[in-house]
Amino acid sequence: MRIMIVGASQGLGRAFIEGLGDRGDHLIGVSRSVPTTLPERASIEIGWIEADLALPVQASRSVAEAVKEGGLDVLIYNLGLWEARAFEPDYCFLNDSPAEIQRIVTVNVSGAILLIQALLPALLRSRAPRIILTGSTSALLGHGRPEVAFGATKFALRGIAEALREGFREHRLAVTCLQLGYLNTEDKLAVPVERAARRGDGELIPVHDVVQLVRTLLALSPSAYVKEVIMPAIGDARF
Repeated sequence: MRIMIVGASQGLGRAFIEGLGDRGDHLIGVSRSVPTTLPERASIEIGWIEADLALPVQASRSVAEAVKEGGLDVLIYNLGLWEARAFEPDYCFLNDSPAEIQRIVTVNVSGAILLIQALLPALLRSRAPRIILTGSTSALLGHGRPEVAFGATKFALRGIAEALREGFREHRLAVTCLQLGYLNTEDKLAVPVERAARRGDGELIPVHDVVQLVRTLLALSPSAYVKEVIMPAIGDARF
C-alpha cells in the first residue's frame, strides 16, 4: 500500500509517518521542507516530497508528478493552518489580518482541492482508493468556537468530501472526514499511551488514538468505508 501524508513533518502528521503502514508498505510524507531525520521503520519504505501548499498550483503539480509512476492508494490531507491567536482566550476575529485569513483559506481549502484533483488519476488506479481529510470539531454545528477562518475551512472539508463521493462513486472512492477535538501533540508515539492520556486531564486526545483509528480505516475491505468520525476528548464540555 502506498500512503501519502500531507503535513507530515510535525504533530499528528509526524505520528502518521511513525505509526501507519505494515510490512511492504510505502509512506510518502509531504511538507514545506524535508525533515533532517526520517523515522527508520523495518520493512516500510519512507519517502518525502518537498512542497508548499501555500502555492497550491505549483505544489499540486510537483507532488502529482512525483507519484505518477508508482501510483497511490491513500491520501491523508492532514495540513491545516489556524489563526495566530486561535484557541486563546483573547482571540478576536477583528484582529485577524486579511493576509492571514487568505493564507488559511489557501492552504486549508484551495490546497486540498487542487492537490486532490492532481492526485485523483493516480488514486483511481488503486484497487481501494481512499482519501482521509483531517477536520476538526470546529466543523460541527454548535462547536462553540469563534475562529472564523479556521472554522469556515473545516466546514469546507465536509463539502469537499460530499462532492467527491458523488462524483467518483462508480470508482469506489472512499472519502472520510476526521472531526477531531483538541490533540495532545506534545507526547509522541514513543511515549506510552497511558501516560499521554493523562496530559490535559481528559481534555486532550493522544495522537496514539488517532493513529489507531486511521489504521482501522485502512484495514477495511474495499466494500466498506466510514463517512465521518467525530472524536472529541472525553472531557470536552462542548460535546
